Amino acid sequence: MKLWQKNGTDTAEVDRFTVGLDREMDLSLARADLLGSLAHTRMLATIGLLAQDELTDVQRELKAIYRTVEQGDFRIEEDVEDIHSQVELLLTRRIGETGKKIHSGRSRNDQVLVDLRIYLRREIYEIVGGVERLFRTLQRLAEQHREVLMPGYTHLQIAMPSSFGLWFGAFAEGLVDDLTMMEAAYRVCNKNPLGSAAGYGSSFPLDREMTTRLLGFDTMSHNVVYAQMGRGKTERLLAQAMSAVAATLNKLATDNCLFLCQNFGFIAYPPELTTGSSIMPHKKNPDVWEVMRSKCNRLMALPNEIALMTTNLPTGYFRDLQLLKEVLFPAIRTLRECVEMADYMLQHIEVKHDILNDPKYDYLFSVEVVNRLVLSGVPFREAYRQVGLEIENGTYSPLREVHHTHAGSIGNLCLDRVDALMAAVLERFAFDRFLQAEAELVAE
Repeated sequence: MKLWQKNGTDTAEVDRFTVGLDREMDLSLARADLLGSLAHTRMLATIGLLAQDELTDVQRELKAIYRTVEQGDFRIEEDVEDIHSQVELLLTRRIGETGKKIHSGRSRNDQVLVDLRIYLRREIYEIVGGVERLFRTLQRLAEQHREVLMPGYTHLQIAMPSSFGLWFGAFAEGLVDDLTMMEAAYRVCNKNPLGSAAGYGSSFPLDREMTTRLLGFDTMSHNVVYAQMGRGKTERLLAQAMSAVAATLNKLATDNCLFLCQNFGFIAYPPELTTGSSIMPHKKNPDVWEVMRSKCNRLMALPNEIALMTTNLPTGYFRDLQLLKEVLFPAIRTLRECVEMADYMLQHIEVKHDILNDPKYDYLFSVEVVNRLVLSGVPFREAYRQVGLEIENGTYSPLREVHHTHAGSIGNLCLDRVDALMAAVLERFAFDRFLQAEAELVAE
């Protein structure tokens, strides 16, 4: 039987259609569901809805089930609707009627809400950790190759001198802004909806402050109606933050594909990190970056997909929201894989030196020639015209010297300042609160 059934009647066709992939998706929520129940049942005991001996039994068995999840042995049975039903069924088998008491003061609505918040904040923690590792790799490469010049482009036309220090450092600083967006999503996610029940509260004197503290949330979603409105909104905000990281990776992937092309030839990778052709023995294709680029394009579409799935829903819970898991959960895995793979690839990148010695890059230095004239007293507009005419009549001669010293330029990458920005963002997440709370809930 399902949590909402009064008798054993069921229709297989309706079950298949409405449950869909929920059993598969809910396996990801098993850990979070048990944490929520550990906190909720401790609260129920304080308001007299569980006796102390009942609480002891419930806590013991919930922790035992939690260990099976950690060991990878937990399953949702074929005829069980969701994770909440499976946990309650296991408890009832083990400790009898007491297992049926754990749902007091809860609805599946706020139970899945709290599960999602617990699950998503853990996933944010993992994403942030991966992004931080990629950031460190980019910063290290920027420092290592700060003196190596490369062409800069606008409109894909040769523009001005750049450097690998600037190139790597640009993506590092971009990740700082991406994590700033991720922090905003985390702040919204890390609010406790438990106690909102079906979206209108409960006549039980639930201690929501207690469950907020036990689960390590920053605060609660105070208004019980708004707690339910958070379903869909939380996922959309996280998707937007994920799409920001994906956009940075997408541009990084595109640059790598371009720079690996023989017509550019700025970088190289070991043969084992590229893919060959079935008929052309010389090919070393950047398949990792190409696949990553496409995956990131899909991730950038995710916020719109979630927005469309939740558009025009009135206040309250609707089964439409169940499908959000099917698009969000795989997307989270995809983003984590892309971040990890980008870091792995960059750890093996080979940067080419002396790129700008090729005469085709002579025009890169035209602005340097203009600026040299300006420093000698020639008005900028006149210097610009003079060098432009030299280019047109073939008398232009480049000065292959770059003197950029201002903040953020080739000669002053400000890597230490960018490090400080990232450190400040990471500190604001304050993950220790929920990590410690969760550890205490499952401690023996």
